[in-house]
Amino acid sequence: MEKTCLECGEKVIGRSDKKFCSDYCRNAYNNKLNKDTKNLIRNVNNRLRKNYRILDQINPGDKVKTTRKRLLDEGFDFDHLTSVYTTKKGSTYYFIYDLGYLPLENDFIMIVRRER
Repeated sequence: MEKTCLECGEKVIGRSDKKFCSDYCRNAYNNKLNKDTKNLIRNVNNRLRKNYRILDQINPGDKVKTTRKRLLDEGFDFDHLTSVYTTKKGSTYYFIYDLGYLPLENDFIMIVRRER
């Protein structure tokens, strides 16, 4: 039985489970398949990555205090995070992976790093 490439329709030579005639066709097919459906995910991941870099740059250690204005000036987006943690005392920390922040009074922000 002769198989044809899912991307270009050319004859596929090789293993019986092979679906594409070349790496180019395989990549082109998968890029088309993921183009629209993955765009939102890609944009959110890029935003999370940027937020993480900003927090990591400002807080290379375990804990540091900064201002909301500084985070905004760096391009931080407060709408994108990975988890929220509320302590027994009622303080709410917002995390991007292992880096988090705690809003304080007068627009100050405490940036913390979870234990590794």
